[in-house]
Amino acid sequence: MPASKRLNTIIMGAAGRDFHNFNLIYRDNELYNVVAFTAAQIPNISGRKYPAALAGKLYPDGIPIFEEKDLEKLIGQYDVEEVVFSYSDVSYSYVMSMGSRVTTTGAHFKLLSARKTMLKSTKPVVSICAVRTGSGKSQTCRKVSRLLHEMGLKVAAIRHPMPYGDLEKQKVQRFASIEDLQKNRCTIEEMEEYEPHIVNGTIIYSGVDYKAILDQAEQEADVIVWDGGNNDTPFYEPDLAIVVADPLRVGNELSYYPSEANLRMADVIIINKVDSAEPQAVFTLRENIRRVNKHGRIIEAASPISADKPELITGKKVLVIEDGPTLTHGEMKFGAGTVAAKKFGAREIIDPRPYCKGEIKKTFDSYPGIGVLLPAMGYSDKQVKDLEDTINKVPCDTVIIGTPIDLTRIIKLTKPAVRVSYELEEIGTPGLKTILQEFNSGLKRSKGTARP
Repeated sequence: MPASKRLNTIIMGAAGRDFHNFNLIYRDNELYNVVAFTAAQIPNISGRKYPAALAGKLYPDGIPIFEEKDLEKLIGQYDVEEVVFSYSDVSYSYVMSMGSRVTTTGAHFKLLSARKTMLKSTKPVVSICAVRTGSGKSQTCRKVSRLLHEMGLKVAAIRHPMPYGDLEKQKVQRFASIEDLQKNRCTIEEMEEYEPHIVNGTIIYSGVDYKAILDQAEQEADVIVWDGGNNDTPFYEPDLAIVVADPLRVGNELSYYPSEANLRMADVIIINKVDSAEPQAVFTLRENIRRVNKHGRIIEAASPISADKPELITGKKVLVIEDGPTLTHGEMKFGAGTVAAKKFGAREIIDPRPYCKGEIKKTFDSYPGIGVLLPAMGYSDKQVKDLEDTINKVPCDTVIIGTPIDLTRIIKLTKPAVRVSYELEEIGTPGLKTILQEFNSGLKRSKGTARP
């Protein structure tokens, strides 16, 4: 069908779910003509193209990516009939505000099915997702991978997309060593997710084309672990769906997109951070879970904090650096670094805002609710340099690094630094080990039979 006869469509995204939805539903689909992507949440995405090599035969020139703020103008310019919302970790009110922007132009506003945008694997899949960024999904994923390794299974973890570079080169990414991260010029955000897997001996995949990624990962794994991100739904159909919920943001699990979808599909729900949440919040969260999911097994867990040099915190003026996305679109008011500052008796947490440089200052302008914490933003070389300059300007005794990676390997600090770590620790029974043993027993019983 010629482009003039196809349904002109814009996909709203953030360089992840939008590309996956396009690849799975729209690429080579002659009913639609995707005229543009729009970009939000992630800096430096707009102004690029989804390349022709990935876009398929219907798009020989690729597909342009524009800023979301120009949405109405783009709808008129391209005579758009449908706009597909394709990113996550946003409130229901935000989604419907976007819907109002679209429908008042005369275009339709569309959400795609969670189920029908999942690929089926020939290998068993364990998915780990969350109801919000910063709930504790990463440490849960690390523990699940480790337990599966201990059961003698070969594990390939596949991470929710983070394609911030050359999209064509990032079609399929495989990381098995720290050198792989350096060779691929990974951003801080990418390293925070990939490096812990590598340290634990798990090969981690990511990229843009998740069918091609799955095809490769299946060649070397007995089981696939889907390492979700940004509280998105899984890209692969799970055989065991684990979802992490956060009592520090109780209510978000029923009011953020697509948090509630994850919760409804979960086989196992982990209520994390019970060591730092109010008992009433944990109780309310449990009630909210049961309102939409009667069948899932609920596990309570803590994320105990440790520091490699706690003596450098006690009685000191500290700068606290936290995971960037957790503070920005995750909207968390504190993280592991803050907990460590209080646990080990810091005298004062220094406000970095008067000392912010360049791109870091822009981050605070975009997310004024961050407060006195410094987000470890590093989507570009410029942002990493501005982060380094900001840290070194802050008049503190110690820098507390609450990110999952060692920032001192990437930036040069002029002050002593303390690394904070945290792991998932279940409280009560059954725990993840028991649940995964049951899962593994089911695999052994069905070994040799193909999945439908």
